[in-house]
Amino acid sequence: MSDVLELSDVTLRRGSKTILDRVSWSVSDGERWVVLGPNGAGKTTALQLAAGRLFPSEGTVDILGERLGTIDTAELRTRIGLASAALADRIPGGEAVLDVVLTASYGVTGRWRETYDEYDTGRARDLLAAFGVEQLSDRTFGSLSEGERKRVQIARALMADPELLLLDEPAAGLDLGGREELMGALGELAGDSRSPVIVLVTHHVEEIPPGFGHGLLLRDGAVEAAGPIDDVLTPQHLSRTFGLDLEVERHRGRWSARAAGSAR
Repeated sequence: MSDVLELSDVTLRRGSKTILDRVSWSVSDGERWVVLGPNGAGKTTALQLAAGRLFPSEGTVDILGERLGTIDTAELRTRIGLASAALADRIPGGEAVLDVVLTASYGVTGRWRETYDEYDTGRARDLLAAFGVEQLSDRTFGSLSEGERKRVQIARALMADPELLLLDEPAAGLDLGGREELMGALGELAGDSRSPVIVLVTHHVEEIPPGFGHGLLLRDGAVEAAGPIDDVLTPQHLSRTFGLDLEVERHRGRWSARAAGSAR
């Protein structure tokens, strides 16, 4: 399998603070990865590097066969689908949901002078339908619930048929029902061989959809463990990552963790 994403001895600093410390991580074609760690571990920073939106202070980042610092990142970003809170904040609240998805074709977050044909509109509607929000096409983005916004963002991230899909905490802020509906949709996406490589960032093992086969654990900006998910999400690795003695279980493809010895 060819590498879609490779970070080699990457360090990233902001001022005197080290955000990532000598991180090496390789993602191959066809894989689905989850990135876990506590607040401040460097998860979102790693994802921003993977999206070509940050550059390392040291080391190298190769994305889809291109090395950051040697290519036009604007062109590279058209091959990457990204859903994140920072991107959602840039979407105008008055933008129609259908247009929120359509504008991803041009890498913009609001309609201006672009033109779209029937194929574009049909694809946008199909993606909204795939995530159960087609009926919201004419609503404004600002009028949606948090769960509806998350689904629209993922549909948007897939609009340009990306080779790499990056999801930053897609279940954050959702209630139990909204989370489980989203996990079902993402599980179907992960199980489809036509889907792009997927990297998902989360704080919680309960937010790992079925079908994700690899994991990366970050703590204090460094790699605690990386590789096949069964080898990574062990009580030992997760306990060290989160600084708490944890028990870990897997049931029907879903993970859970709790403090060791807590009441069941």
